[in-house]
Amino acid sequence: MNDLVIRNGHVVVDTGIELAGGWIAVSEGRVSAYGAAGTEPPATRVVDADGRLVTPGLINTHHHIYQNLTRSYAPVVNGTLFEWLTHLYPIWARLDEEDIHLSTAVGLIELAMGGCTTSADHMYVHPRPNLIDAQVAAARELGFRFLPTRGSMTRSIEDGGLPPAVVVQDADAILADSERLIRSYHDPSPGAMIRIGLAPCSPFSVTEDLMRRTAELAEQHDVRLHSHLAEDLDEDAFCAETYGCRPVEYLERVGWATPRSWVAHFIYPSSDEQERLARAGVGVAHCPSSNMLIGGGTAPVMRLRELGMPVGLGCDGSASTDHASLWLETRTALLLGRYRGGPTAMTARDALDVATRGGARCLGWEDEIGHLRVGACADLVVWETSAVALAGAVTDPVEAWLRCAPSTAFHTIINGRFVVEDGQPTAPALEGLLRAHDRRARRLQGVLR
Repeated sequence: MNDLVIRNGHVVVDTGIELAGGWIAVSEGRVSAYGAAGTEPPATRVVDADGRLVTPGLINTHHHIYQNLTRSYAPVVNGTLFEWLTHLYPIWARLDEEDIHLSTAVGLIELAMGGCTTSADHMYVHPRPNLIDAQVAAARELGFRFLPTRGSMTRSIEDGGLPPAVVVQDADAILADSERLIRSYHDPSPGAMIRIGLAPCSPFSVTEDLMRRTAELAEQHDVRLHSHLAEDLDEDAFCAETYGCRPVEYLERVGWATPRSWVAHFIYPSSDEQERLARAGVGVAHCPSSNMLIGGGTAPVMRLRELGMPVGLGCDGSASTDHASLWLETRTALLLGRYRGGPTAMTARDALDVATRGGARCLGWEDEIGHLRVGACADLVVWETSAVALAGAVTDPVEAWLRCAPSTAFHTIINGRFVVEDGQPTAPALEGLLRAHDRRARRLQGVLR
């Protein structure tokens, strides 16, 4: 007896495997079977998808969830990346554990409503201890598959960086806390719900020494490495002045050019640099909405995929993108791909593959997530698009999913458990959570009610 069967859907099992009117069965948090209409096995619970599209859960490979406390912050909505950071760092310097717990809970619920079932997060400001512990607690309470990364900064304004001294730390403290988090929370076993990565913020935020020592620690504990790279032309100038090389050469020099690493943005590499990191197995988190809002260009996704590079999607910061919908990121990636390369450059299935299989490869999790083959983690989404929006779209439900009006999750299932059901989050006391989040956001921004 299976725990759950989702029937009567257009089921995308994996790249190249689709079942019109098909079903998928779940037992003990894993996909146990799938098949064509009329062959459904018995189950404790049977859910009718009513013809809706069913896909693997989407995977978010780059985010700064805490920033949902400063969304659409008016003084910097039209600033450059560096202007934006300079104004917000002093606000983020006031973050505490309650802020992080609330922002993570709200952020993960929002991600689930947009069809995301696994998310990385890049928490790189640490004005107080135990902030990632608060993130882990929120993810566990919600039952969300989560890979928080221990971000870090060592260069304050006094050292030629952007952030105030209160949010930077010395290398020894960063590495000691990184090791503590790995030992406390990292679960390398199959079906893990929590894994830990290490993530010095960017070439202009940390020292070369910390980058090298972080790579050594990641190798020692077999965890992933993450950072921003080639995001802004100012970064090129900083690396040339500080390190005497371009950002990609710097990444290679500090020992990060390995399959253990994935980097966010990767907008400004040369063709040769693209090829070198592709050969090294480094992955890329493509963040289309954030890059467009800040006006900083966009990664050459299809070129990178042609080189064999793992490419996933990222929402990026909730104060630059201002939303956490992986559906919207997937659609935007499709539009940008076609805008860059013409109408044959990218299809909806290409975009879905980036959002699922590509993301899983970036996180080193491709055996278990990003697809719905038998034995995969039971992370899946039943999508809802209005009947009016889909009127006339009768030939290709995957293309219609991204080309027609906005889609949201009707059901989001993680580890076999409903996190969104009938379009609503299953998290208890959501209204109270949102009220508490609003109070903390107003306190941080100085907007009193």
